[in-house]
Amino acid sequence: MYQAYPVQKANLFGEFIRNHGKLNEQQIQKGNKMCQYTINLDNISYAYEGAKVLKGLSLKLSPGEHVGILGNSGCGKSTLLKIAAGLYEPDSGEVTVAGERVPEKIRRQVALVMQSNCLFPLSIRENICCGHAIPEKRLWAACESARLARWIESLPEGLDTPVGERGSQVSGGQAQRIQIARAICKDAPVILLDEPVSSLDRDTGESVLHALKKLTQGRTVIHVTHHPETLEGNYLVYRMEGGRLNYG
Repeated sequence: MYQAYPVQKANLFGEFIRNHGKLNEQQIQKGNKMCQYTINLDNISYAYEGAKVLKGLSLKLSPGEHVGILGNSGCGKSTLLKIAAGLYEPDSGEVTVAGERVPEKIRRQVALVMQSNCLFPLSIRENICCGHAIPEKRLWAACESARLARWIESLPEGLDTPVGERGSQVSGGQAQRIQIARAICKDAPVILLDEPVSSLDRDTGESVLHALKKLTQGRTVIHVTHHPETLEGNYLVYRMEGGRLNYG
């Protein structure tokens, strides 16, 4: 996986997180009626610093389908996920997510949980809500589903506890579960997971995977990982090699 990205593309992540308002049922139904597949990546190519990362790749997911993508570091898994999230634009090919083709609109249809610590230097509440007015009951329900509630209740400042610069005041597992609670509150039809437990110890990873089951239930999911054992349940598994996807 590459460590540096073009600035104009990388900066979209902050916009993606802030623009995470809850979709209503009418929006989701409209998107599903516009295309047969919730996710349709058609003949996608993408190059980074002159090197082709994706080469005519295609992937289609029906509503509610779960796909796992395995592959070595640097093979393009995370790049594919960011294209599906509307954070990167492919050099060629078409991207359709929940009926949308414009990147800004695609980003509204997607919740993304990444391996890196994607927290702002704000409170737990602000990191989950991202500037949106979320009712307290719904916020606590998301924390319960993400297995955060007991920990938050033990904190003197509760939801208003600062997480520190880049989440320095919380553990890796807590940071991942805050991301999951954020994604639950967004309530998007598409969930994209980028190595969500790769940097966690076994017990913490299992706890995060349990929270992810709540998040992904009934939704369309792409989960990229090095570890096939994390793809529990009814996953259709591909392996990425040479910028293309191979089944099995």
